[in-house]
Amino acid sequence: MGLIGELLLLPFAPVRGSLWTMRQVLAEAERQYYDPAVIRAELALLEQRLEAGELDEEEFDRMEDELLDRLETSLRTGVGADHGTTR
Repeated sequence: MGLIGELLLLPFAPVRGSLWTMRQVLAEAERQYYDPAVIRAELALLEQRLEAGELDEEEFDRMEDELLDRLETSLRTGVGADHGTTR
């Protein structure tokens, strides 16, 4: 785009900046959500809660399935595998 195009789009610069910021926040949230290290820590905590009697088997199974689905998605797509956080 040339100088004239940039000048015409100048009033929309704050909107473009806001969209970029929202995309960056969304990408970081998704990376953290699918981080295998975080998911494994949540699985360990979930097992501790089961052993402590805070959860029944049915609730544990449901929550464990959700976490394992996230882990599978992460390992398959590599979404949360950056920044050296995987173990």
